[in-house]
Amino acid sequence: MDFNNIGDIKKNGFSGFKSATELWLDKSIIPRVKGVYLVINPAYNKTEFIYPGVGGFFKGRNPNVPVSELKSNYVDNSQVVYIGKAGSPTGNGTLNSRLGQYLRFGKTKNVGHWGGRLIWQLKNNADLIFCWKLTPKENPREVEKRLLHEYLNQFGVRPFANLTG
Repeated sequence: MDFNNIGDIKKNGFSGFKSATELWLDKSIIPRVKGVYLVINPAYNKTEFIYPGVGGFFKGRNPNVPVSELKSNYVDNSQVVYIGKAGSPTGNGTLNSRLGQYLRFGKTKNVGHWGGRLIWQLKNNADLIFCWKLTPKENPREVEKRLLHEYLNQFGVRPFANLTG
């Protein structure tokens, strides 16, 4: 899959394509099933960082990193800034619950969504686009791993906010 081609992303089963602002207003459009998701920066070629960001302080931990670290993690030629998963073979997690947590974290709420926190230090964080792929018959972690592997093959590094693989 070409991570810089929305048409190709859609051909690979992703839907949604809603901004953080749209989802803050109505997260009910996010499916209540397990799956994987991408966060896309529509202004990836004009990226600006903020410090501090708007992420919540979960259990008192500061989610912010220095701008120098943001710059060194940023993948200049990639619109995808994060790849995530929701749900497990035995758990009840869904895209709606996981993305709901992620979006609340981006509203400075004390929520346990530490992964991907760097997106909330992008100046245009409210404009970031979320899309998802349902994985009813697959383990979302396995699909996420495949996507991370494909991304690594295309760009040579992990996405900006994927601090671990």
